[in-house]
Amino acid sequence: MAERVKDRVEQVWKRMAAAARRGGRDPGEVELVAVTKTVPVPRIREAVDAGVTTLGENRVQEASDKIALLSPLPVTWHLIGHLQTNKSRSAAELFDLIHSLDSVKLAAALDRHGAALGKQIRVLVEVNLGGEPSKTGVLEHDLLPLLHACRQFTHLAIEGLMAIPPYRKNPQDVRPFFRRLRQLRDQAAKACFDYPLRHLSMGMSHDYEIAIEEGATLIRVGTAIFEERPVL
Repeated sequence: MAERVKDRVEQVWKRMAAAARRGGRDPGEVELVAVTKTVPVPRIREAVDAGVTTLGENRVQEASDKIALLSPLPVTWHLIGHLQTNKSRSAAELFDLIHSLDSVKLAAALDRHGAALGKQIRVLVEVNLGGEPSKTGVLEHDLLPLLHACRQFTHLAIEGLMAIPPYRKNPQDVRPFFRRLRQLRDQAAKACFDYPLRHLSMGMSHDYEIAIEEGATLIRVGTAIFEERPVL
């Protein structure tokens, strides 16, 4: 019999707390984002019933459908996948936090939508730590220029950084990438002190404990909660 979603959530929380303590941190500093990509609504409800309060989606359209169905539930939604400018209006309306800002063009669009909606659009800057052509995100040397360029936007709140490091079979081998993102965040916070760069979104099912030890404040966990899902 497959493990229940509730049991899996509780196991993730236990491991999160242990990792935080190993890193000398308060477990309350780390937020679990349950990744619901391709997960059917009944299983998402199970996770929420187990206490999950933050859900993450990769695609705007899939999220829109689920948000409509789950609107009565006390949850917030994060966009963790790449965001195209032509979907930015919907993203600005739907999500509490967007993890994937990667260009001034997208920042300008979100700022414009924020002004129209009368709200601050909360975002993280995605950094391509491995310089992988297959992944989105700004390269390290483009991070500070992007942050400086975004100072002109009054309806955009940049709250930290996000990264999807290169996959390594041994999670310990990903530690240098997580450490590097933390260093970049700290350097950026000094250079752009008007941004409250409090968040580090890093770590997934395979390596979230290492990410927490290295300072993650948001971990994006899907498989460890919902098991393997079909690839769409």
